[in-house]
Amino acid sequence: MQAITLDQYGTPEVLHLSDLPKPIPSDNQILIKMMATTVNSGDVRLRKADPFLVRLMFGFFKPKIKVLGNVISGIVEAVGKDVTAFKVSDEVFGLSDMTMGTYTYSANNTNFY
Repeated sequence: MQAITLDQYGTPEVLHLSDLPKPIPSDNQILIKMMATTVNSGDVRLRKADPFLVRLMFGFFKPKIKVLGNVISGIVEAVGKDVTAFKVSDEVFGLSDMTMGTYTYSANNTNFY
């Protein structure tokens, strides 16, 4: 899987394409094959550390979160054993929590994860 990642705060030039392992959902999680995501003002503020107080929550010298994005739209690809509300192939949309991570895609078929 590939993702747009950042290792430092700054302008859009700090973003780069990286290879990452495909995540495996835990017992109470689902894996979503991403079909669409967005870049919103929250992502831009985190990338720039604007306001400066962002650094207190997300890393003072460099960001703790390497993959931005929290808007999700896609298809459930895998479910954890404790998940009952979703099944594989369900179409879903929503927001991730503050762990972010929606700026990803599969290099093999350009579908998002």
